Amino acid sequence: MDFTVIDVETANADMGSICQIGIARFAHGELAEAWSSLVDPEEHFDPINVSIHGLTHEHVAGHPNFAAVAGELRRRLENTVCVCHTHFDRVALSRAHEKYTQPSFSISWLDSARVVRRTWPEFSRSGYGLANVCAKLGYSFAHHDALEDAKAAGFVLVAAMRESKLDLAGWMHRVRLPINPGMSSSGAPVAREGNPEGPLHGEVLAFTGALSVPRAQAADVAARIGCEVAPGVTKRTTLLVVGDQDAYKLAGHEKSSKHRKAEEMVQHGHRLRIVRESDFFAIAEACAEGS
Repeated sequence: MDFTVIDVETANADMGSICQIGIARFAHGELAEAWSSLVDPEEHFDPINVSIHGLTHEHVAGHPNFAAVAGELRRRLENTVCVCHTHFDRVALSRAHEKYTQPSFSISWLDSARVVRRTWPEFSRSGYGLANVCAKLGYSFAHHDALEDAKAAGFVLVAAMRESKLDLAGWMHRVRLPINPGMSSSGAPVAREGNPEGPLHGEVLAFTGALSVPRAQAADVAARIGCEVAPGVTKRTTLLVVGDQDAYKLAGHEKSSKHRKAEEMVQHGHRLRIVRESDFFAIAEACAEGS
């Protein structure tokens, strides 16, 4: 039952631009220790990210950069079972290590979203976001505060262990099996419908900007990990992947129409995440490692 949870917030579409870290350690099914820190990403704060977590340059001024907290992270996370809700926080941590040329360390990762999808049937295909699951379980928290999110993910995992009667070791094995063990996940996706056993099934993805690979190839990758790939940004879109060079165009008029529309939707409360192409492929690689 002992594990550690991490959650991060980022300043912009670069997942290495961590501006807040929250870590919650659980022992015997209870919160045992909590730690958080604001982090100076030494990068710009995109208004779209600020609208989600409320953090700005002023909040992180005078706080350490990622390199300065890397030792503390190692002390708290090395050789632990580390939980994150979806692979985004895992990839952000990896990106920040690369950005500051910090040595990585040994972690056994567990995606609590995959646990949720295998515990409660109503979340097996969609709706397994942290806020939605916590609403079902009656757990209130301040979403998009890194420490609050880490505590919430830990609470969800403990609830899933009690519901399923599986301990931590059991879940480390169970998440590698199909959602429904009686069904095969070997069928190829059809017309960019997401693989139903993919870890990101339920995400509706669109691409924009110049990609480093043919868009058809990128769509195949997205479909394999569960994303439905759509040609445009609509009310159903949950993930927009932006070509790396386009992600750094800061002036609104330089962004694609899809990018601008996605940002407007986020500002109106739509659940939509905007990530760089290279970060998306890192997420896909992490999904493959955990399958």
